[in-house]
Amino acid sequence: QVQLVESGGGLVQAGGSLRLSCAASGRTVSNYAMGWFRQSPGKERDIVAAINWNGGSTYYADSAKGRFTFFRDNVKNTVYLQMNSLKPEDTAVYYCAADPRTRINLPTTTPESYEYWGQGTQVTVSS
Repeated sequence: QVQLVESGGGLVQAGGSLRLSCAASGRTVSNYAMGWFRQSPGKERDIVAAINWNGGSTYYADSAKGRFTFFRDNVKNTVYLQMNSLKPEDTAVYYCAADPRTRINLPTTTPESYEYWGQGTQVTVSS
């Protein structure tokens, strides 16, 4: 089993930055594709970004392109989401997830493919 714990969320003014971390335990995720999703009240959980197993390929939702960067440190068994130029519409609970199919070369973009999920971290962007 894999446990994922997100951290780094908080309250920030519009235009500010946050770096979310997702630490994995129980098993190495170095061979897993990883994803960041977010969910606002009354809305579905949407993908924000995804990364393949070695960090060589990433996917960003249109809302994240040019502002967010997804990267991983496989030695630390941790993935990160650097979020810059934050907007009020980025306010949501952010979740990281792991796709346990090993060494998938492309990022996984469908939530159904992710088996392990963290508990989420709240990001609030004030205007």
